[in-house]
Amino acid sequence: MKKKEVVTCFLESEGKILILKRSKKVGTYQERWAGVSGYLENSPKRQAMIEIKEETGIAPEDVELIREGDTLEVEDIEQGIKWKIYPFLFGIKDKEMIEIDWEHTEIKWIDPARISKYQTVPKLEEALKRVWTNRRK
Repeated sequence: MKKKEVVTCFLESEGKILILKRSKKVGTYQERWAGVSGYLENSPKRQAMIEIKEETGIAPEDVELIREGDTLEVEDIEQGIKWKIYPFLFGIKDKEMIEIDWEHTEIKWIDPARISKYQTVPKLEEALKRVWTNRRK
């Protein structure tokens, strides 16, 4: 089983979180909902900032780190991949600034309690719990 490390970032505004629908052009989990995510090529926090800029157009100065969650390991037997996920929660100053790239086809701002209603990448709800519970208000 291949091991891969990724960051998953949740952007929060007015008590809602951003989820993004993955396009058919991405390598895994096409047309599933996810947070802002990407393969780890730097420190987790640095990679989170890179992915937010690439996938939403939001600059580092326009987000605030609220919480860095404990890592989560997910085995995907079908894909033959063992994922190590570094979850983050960021506050965003202006949600109207979001401009998605080719990796996504759609975005939604949702109540975090409703995440289970969406077809997501594996364990997205668990990753969210690691940063949403006991967050700083």
